[in-house]
This record gives sequence, C-alpha cells and structure tokens, in this order.
Amino acid sequence: MTTTNQGRRGSAQPTGSAGSGPPPDLAGYPRRWRVLGVSQLAAFMALLDVSIVNVALPSIERGLGVSAGTAQWVVSGYALAFGLALVPAGRLGDILGRRRMFLIALTGFVLASALTGAAPTIGLLIAARLLQGIAGGMLVPQNSGLIQELFQGAERGKAFGILGATIGLATATGPVVGGLIITLIGGPDAWRWVFYVNVPIGLVTLVLAARLIPNSSTAGRRDTHLDLIGSLLLGGGVLCLLLPAVNAERSGLGQDWWLLVAAVLLLATFGWWELRTVRRGREPVLDPRLAHTSGFAAGSIIGLVYFVGFTGIWLVLALFYQDGLGYSPLRSGLAVTPFAIGVALSAAIAGRLVARFGRVLTVLGLIATVAGLVATALLLRHVGGDDAALVVAGPLLVAGLGGGLVTSPNITLTLQYVPVRMAGAAGGALQTAQRIGGAIGTAVLATIFYRVLMGSAHDYPTAVSDALLSATALMLVALLIATVDLIRHRPLER
Repeated sequence: MTTTNQGRRGSAQPTGSAGSGPPPDLAGYPRRWRVLGVSQLAAFMALLDVSIVNVALPSIERGLGVSAGTAQWVVSGYALAFGLALVPAGRLGDILGRRRMFLIALTGFVLASALTGAAPTIGLLIAARLLQGIAGGMLVPQNSGLIQELFQGAERGKAFGILGATIGLATATGPVVGGLIITLIGGPDAWRWVFYVNVPIGLVTLVLAARLIPNSSTAGRRDTHLDLIGSLLLGGGVLCLLLPAVNAERSGLGQDWWLLVAAVLLLATFGWWELRTVRRGREPVLDPRLAHTSGFAAGSIIGLVYFVGFTGIWLVLALFYQDGLGYSPLRSGLAVTPFAIGVALSAAIAGRLVARFGRVLTVLGLIATVAGLVATALLLRHVGGDDAALVVAGPLLVAGLGGGLVTSPNITLTLQYVPVRMAGAAGGALQTAQRIGGAIGTAVLATIFYRVLMGSAHDYPTAVSDALLSATALMLVALLIATVDLIRHRPLER
C-alpha cells in the first residue's frame, strides 16, 4: 500500500490512485445518490437504536417487572453486540460484496426488531436485542464501503459528509424520537413500538436496497478468506474493553480491572497475529498497513476521543432534566434538540467543504463544541426549572454546529485514501473506535455525575455541570490531537 497522498492530508484532495478509487464497473454508477439515500436510512435506524431505548427503560421495568440493573442490559446488550460485529462484518463486505451483506444485515435487523417488540419476558427481550445489535453492526460498515465503491473525488467528500450527518443526528435524536413514540402511543406497552417502528421502515428500505444497490464483483481479489482467529482476538479484546464500561454504573470503574488487562493482552496478540498474517501473504481482518494510510490513524484516534466526551453528554443531560427538574421523557429529549439541529446544519455543509479546508474544519468544530459545552455547563449550574432548557438552547446549538464539523470531515479524512478492498474493515474499525469511546465516555460521565450528586446532597446543577466540564476536557484532548495533525502536514501543502 502506498502513501503518496500523505502530504495532502491538510486538505482532502481527490485521489486518483487506483487503490483508493472505485472499481471500474461501479465508477459513475448513475443511481449512486439514490443508493446513498437508502443506505443512510438503514444506518440511521441501526445507530438510532443505540440511544433511543434509554427513555423507554422505565416503561420496560414496569411492564416486565424487572429491576433497573436488569433492564439496563436491553441497552448494553445491543451496544456490545453492535461493537463486536463491526470489523468482521466490514471485512465480510469486502469479501462477499456490499450488496449481499447489506441485504442480509437489513433483513436480520428487521426480523430482530419484530422479535424485540414482541418479547414477553426480559430474557427474550435481551436475547432479541443481542441479535438486533449484531445485525446493526453488520449493516453500518457497508455504508462506508458503498461510498468508497460508488464515489470518487469531491463527490466522495460530500457522501461522507452525509454519513457524518447521519451518525451525528442518530446519536443526538434518539432520546427525542423515543420520547415522542412513547408519548404518542401511550399505555404500558408503548415501549414495544420503539422497536416495532423499525419494521415498516426497514421493509421499505429493504425493497429499495434490493432494487438500487449494484453487485460488486469479488473477482481479482488476491485473497477472499476471513481471518477467523484475528476476528476472535479482536472481538475478545473489544468485549473486554466494553464490559467494564457497561458494568461501571453498578460496580464502579475499578471492579473489572482484570478485564482491561485481558483487553490489552488480547489486542496485543491481535496486532501480532495480523502482522504475521500479512507476512504470510494472506488478508487479515484489519490490515496493519492501514496505520500508514494517510489520515487513518489520526482520524481514528480523534474519533475515539471525541466520542468519549460526546456520547455520555446525553445520559447526564437526561438524568438532570428528568430526575433533577422533573421533565417528561419527551420534554427532556426536546431540550437537547438544538444540538441535533446544529449537527444537521453543519455536517452536510462540511462534507462539501472538506476537500478545500480538510483538518481545519475538525479543529474549528472542536473549538465550537468546547465553547458551547462550557457555556452550557456554567449556565446549568446557575439556572434551573422551566428556564433551563431555553437558556442553554443557544450554547447547545453552537456545540451541535461544532459537532457536525467534527464527525463529517473526520470520516472523510480518515477513510478517503483507504483502498476499496479494505473499505469495509476500515469503516468498521472507525465505527468500533467510536463505539468504544462512547461506551467508556458514558460510563465515565455517569460515574462523575452520580459521585458529585451523592457528595453534594443531591445538587443536580453541580453534578451536571461537573460532568459536562469533564466532557469538555476530553474534547480538548481531541482538539490537541487534531491541531497537531494539522500542523504536521501544513508545511507539506506549501
């Protein structure tokens, strides 16, 4: 793999290399924008289901007569299965073709959604959510692979911009959509429709995908085997990283330290195995040479650190609004809508600008996000009651505008020079980094929130303010990494 584009990372110029362009049979596919629209709808459903269930947990607890700790696995089980499936499923897309994997994954997601909604017991509900998470994790990396196959040059930046908007919107609007569904349906079984809603939308998407997505040939690829041992080592390492985060709210971050040690050992072994696989002339599940592909390593680290700070914000804000101020789930979700609006406005625009400005957009976006979150934290410390959501609407909008400038360009800058034959695995790796970051961030911010709450006689404003400032500190780390990456490559542009 070459890195001839290394000097141009500051601005995402279109690549003309054969390695990173689309296959000749798919270049200029006339219905590529329709394919993108269909694939983004499917990705939105899968990503939305990471956060949409949070507001339904109290209803699930009452409806099935289970504890909060048990019901939490409805959320955690999906997140775990989703994160474990991403890289192997991306690699399978590289081997078997995006169309085949997309249709298999979407069919599984629709069926699992129906099973989840109909589950009569908590055990069956959690099992169905695990299946749904696997299907969702299989679905999402096909999106980045399709973009690599169907688009090139400036169009690829626009397409990745739309993907970035999808990711940001799905993450930010989950609580709003969940609260809206529960409020409109009403009754003790309203939570089931949080899952059922995927079925009609998924069926329509499935029909459209079958008609629009073209076949991608696997002919000419030098190796089409799946690195099973590598997949198991990576899956075990990711699982050992995610489980402590999942259990943190109940047992604390330090109780499962041995799992973190196991994660380091498994991931180190995974790295050794992948290098060995490459030396033997076989295709690994995640090619170590991706680390030398322009933009991939820095972009993946920025994505991980940003999502550590970004994802947990929604949990602590929901706890503050619902438990601290007595907001309903719907009102709590609507209170964070300005952030979602900001993401929607800036992400799609950033996709068009990334070819010109490159990493500069990420840096500016992180500055705006930090400024918006600091203002939100300070205002919520002093303003409560009915005025709280209104007062922080402006700062949250600014933070959202910044967030769209981070997620959308970073996806383009991370994946633009990845060869098409590795596109699925690379996209899965980036998503895995973001899921790991999100799980860790949610655990860390929730722990900070509850510890401040317990130590301050249930002072909710102080708890949410401290948690948001902690998220801001993590954003500053991402800003530092992005700034260093920008400075490193600017001299080469000149």
